[in-house]
Amino acid sequence: MEQWAYIIFGVSAAAWITHVFTCLSDDRWGFLIAGAIMFPIAIFHGIGIWFGWF
Repeated sequence: MEQWAYIIFGVSAAAWITHVFTCLSDDRWGFLIAGAIMFPIAIFHGIGIWFGWF
């Protein structure tokens, strides 16, 4: 059962990193700070980038 926790943590960390790199490359400083403070926004944005939603 704990392997799901590792998978969820890994996907969340990768999505957060995707959010950070995308915001840095696009000079979206306000969104970068918002995602750093409220990490679920950053995770949702990172996953959205993967699927082409954003």
